[in-house]
Amino acid sequence: MLIARFILRLLATETTKVTFPSTRTRNVLETAQCDNHLIHYFSTTEHQRRSPFNSIYNLPNNKEVEPLHAQAIKNGSAQHQQVGNHLLNLYVKCSDLGQAQKLFDDITNRDVRSWTILITGFAKLGSTKLGLDLFAQMQYDGVCPNCFTLSSVLKCCSCLNDLRKGKEIHGWVLRKGVGSDVVLENSMIDHYVKFGNFDYARIIFESMSKRDTVSWNIMIGAYLHIGVVDKSIDLFRRLPIKDVASWNTIIVGLMRNGSNVKALELLYQMGKVGPQFNNITFSIALAIFASLSLLELGRQIHGKVLRVGLLCDGFIMNSLVDMYCKCGKMDRALAISKKPPQGYDDMQSSNSVLWSSIVSGYVQNCRFEKAFKLFREMVCEGVEMDEFTLTTLASACANAGILEQGLQIHALIEKLGHKLDVFLGSAIIDMYAKCGSLDEARSIFIQTDSRNTVLWTSIISGCALHGQGRESIHLFELMLKEGIRPNEVSFVGVLSGCSHAGLVEEGHAYFRSMQEDFGIVPGVEHFTCMVDLLSRAGHLNGAEDFIYRNGISHISSVWKALLSASRLHKNIEMGKRVSDRLLELEPLSAGPYVLLSNIYATSHRWEEVAEARSMMEQRGVKKNPGQSWIQLKNQLHTFFRGDRSHPQATEIYSYLERLITRLKEIGYSIDTDLVTHDVEEEQKELILGFHSEKLAVTYALMSTPCGSLIRVMKNLRVCTDCHAFVKYTSKVMGREIIVRDPYRFHHFKHGKCSCGDYW
Repeated sequence: MLIARFILRLLATETTKVTFPSTRTRNVLETAQCDNHLIHYFSTTEHQRRSPFNSIYNLPNNKEVEPLHAQAIKNGSAQHQQVGNHLLNLYVKCSDLGQAQKLFDDITNRDVRSWTILITGFAKLGSTKLGLDLFAQMQYDGVCPNCFTLSSVLKCCSCLNDLRKGKEIHGWVLRKGVGSDVVLENSMIDHYVKFGNFDYARIIFESMSKRDTVSWNIMIGAYLHIGVVDKSIDLFRRLPIKDVASWNTIIVGLMRNGSNVKALELLYQMGKVGPQFNNITFSIALAIFASLSLLELGRQIHGKVLRVGLLCDGFIMNSLVDMYCKCGKMDRALAISKKPPQGYDDMQSSNSVLWSSIVSGYVQNCRFEKAFKLFREMVCEGVEMDEFTLTTLASACANAGILEQGLQIHALIEKLGHKLDVFLGSAIIDMYAKCGSLDEARSIFIQTDSRNTVLWTSIISGCALHGQGRESIHLFELMLKEGIRPNEVSFVGVLSGCSHAGLVEEGHAYFRSMQEDFGIVPGVEHFTCMVDLLSRAGHLNGAEDFIYRNGISHISSVWKALLSASRLHKNIEMGKRVSDRLLELEPLSAGPYVLLSNIYATSHRWEEVAEARSMMEQRGVKKNPGQSWIQLKNQLHTFFRGDRSHPQATEIYSYLERLITRLKEIGYSIDTDLVTHDVEEEQKELILGFHSEKLAVTYALMSTPCGSLIRVMKNLRVCTDCHAFVKYTSKVMGREIIVRDPYRFHHFKHGKCSCGDYW
């Protein structure tokens, strides 16, 4: 908390000067490109300093360039190489590549600068194929490229995913003996990093006679991308001059690797000794505070943003809304989104993004009725429903597991005439899968004309979520047969499927194949799947060895997977050791305390249970209450353990008591070992008897026709007692019951569950 207190003091200091870039950027990593060096190159040449057009060098549009061009043609100066190049540069600057190409064709005495200006324009504005064609023509005409030309050509190769062409450029540089230039070497490093050739990138980096901040930032970002956190931090420490982009790169990289506490520590150091925060830093800070639920720090950042006049920045506004949503302060998030500040740019489309963020926030806080009420308001108020907004809303339905609302979103998409493109199509498939309708998800997948990696991954992940590990593998192999190359997320899906089905050997095979056959470097999700696969199969020591062998002991998610399995397999010593490690990484997270307490409780070690709970209270850590919900006739019904707030609570509890009595007659018995309190046996039965999912299932039985399907969603993992309760209920009542927890679906039918009691 020392770090938190320091940041509070830092933000409270009114005299702290904050500088911001002149134009807003959405690139969180702020990766510096060679364009800045090219601009510097063209803006400092002698002919430009003498040019009569120097005063309008930064013209905003072609309406101001064309009269100057016409004037140059009239007075004959357009034939001068320097003037022609300068006009060419102006057309490129205002993104008019058509006029730039025409002028280039008219220049009779083109030099390397002429070619470089146009190639750079093509690279910068996305016409990368034309850029490479122009480079080939340049060589054919016998004009020798310089370092700036080659840097832009390498950028074209990267954009076109052409590793071979990039290697050819590198070879040409070596053969021609082109002098070392930091801009060109940075471009080569960046090119190899983008293709995962880290050895090549490292060799170039280490052989550089001169490195600038961009060189270090690229390598730091590369190591962070492959999860080598210690190496990236070591490089950062060695970096001679750390600019704001360097700090932002390392901090956001640590967050993406699950090291939020380390990210907070570096943010503290940045505030103490580093450069002043820019708008990207403020957004990153808000993301850290959101992930760690540090509401007070988030409020201080909000105040600072208001004082320096940055609330008009849409990126920061979205970060503020996200921070308040994740800290449970939906009223504050709603106030920001409904009253954007004066000057907030792109109001209509930005508002749709903010409203979508609020809907997602309500879902994150399990306030589903509010979420879909707000959605209806969006429709009534005519808020623009673009593909991004609809994708967000479909994802919100998926997270909430509300199928009826998801059906309405799907209908709205068709009504508005939006085609199910890659992202919207995958969101709808994901929505149906996460709402328990896997058959509908398959139907949408089959109807899609062009199935790419994203769509295949969605259906593979959907099958994994439903515990159909073999089906996930089957679909994955079909994808490979169709020549579709899997990406990182595809392997997360198939590894997750192996984990849910206990397919240890298959999981190991795909983990190796991902690296050896496809050159994909494992990320946090892949490592977490592997630890979950091993530990849930009972290989607890093997899972722990895997963590240390792969150098991922800094990732909290892998320890959470191992801790959960330690409880499942009642390994107290392992649980204590893993919990201690987790508390070092996430001292403010409730999970480690709760799981450790539950492990002790299963062995009736009540003193240790009391110690764990006391530690939670001392540190102000609160546990999220168990919550289940169902949707009936377009209305959401939410239940908590022992909750009596429902209008029909008396009837629900009476029905549940009679049902439990009937289930006991056919073999069901309440598993009182799950109770985490030192109480009498009868009290234990009462505590377990009224878990939220039991109340939800009971109300559904009371309120729906016999034989109809029941869907229940839950925010915490289903306990073994409730799992047994629903199995027996499906048998006695002749109902199919689907229960979704945060990890997977359970399909109960005829007294059996699709998980085979393996979850």
